[in-house]
Amino acid sequence: MEEEHSDDIALAGEYALHLLDDAERRAFEDRMTRDPMLRTLVRDWDDQLALLTGTIAAVDPAPVVKARLKNTLFPDTAERRRPFSTWLMGALVAVGVIVGAVILAPLLNPEVGPNPAFTATVAAEDGSLIVSAGFIAETNTLAVSRQTGGAFPGRVLELWLIVDGADAPVSLGVLPGNPEARIDVPQTLAAQMQNAVLAISDEPLGGSPTGAPTGAVLAVGPVTGA
Repeated sequence: MEEEHSDDIALAGEYALHLLDDAERRAFEDRMTRDPMLRTLVRDWDDQLALLTGTIAAVDPAPVVKARLKNTLFPDTAERRRPFSTWLMGALVAVGVIVGAVILAPLLNPEVGPNPAFTATVAAEDGSLIVSAGFIAETNTLAVSRQTGGAFPGRVLELWLIVDGADAPVSLGVLPGNPEARIDVPQTLAAQMQNAVLAISDEPLGGSPTGAPTGAVLAVGPVTGA
């Protein structure tokens, strides 16, 4: 009986951490409907795991988060969004772990100019494409450094800016073949760089012909203070 209780404690922990596969999760949830002790074990795990978040600093959500929440909670009244914005929200969540692993040292090197006021790590979900970006406020330029990946044969990578509150992205131009580049940012967009989002799409040679992403959005990342 004691061994069975220990197994249930472990199972409750795996359930709380979302480590069970679909079949195991359904079986455990079916048991929980009939066994209040299992529900107590899961609640205890949730309480203990919640304590681990106490030292994590708060982070302002990207502007697309509010729109996604409105669409989920109030589907009948929420403002309709482009498919690009829907994809963008999922990608931001997925690349959260990748962002913390990328070093922005090339952009922060004092020998190459002023330190950036804002930075971003524009990353694919699987890490196949990672581009570091640093916005230099003094010159309204965006220094980009492609850490991993590149354009597909016969295609180009196009960089987009989604400013806070905007419904559509604005192109910042096609990324060059060289890993390192500097992009001039118009003053109107430079003033809105804070809390914006950067994204990279797969486009035909010469860039998007429509002024909006036409190919797959390959990578995305929020702009944060340096």
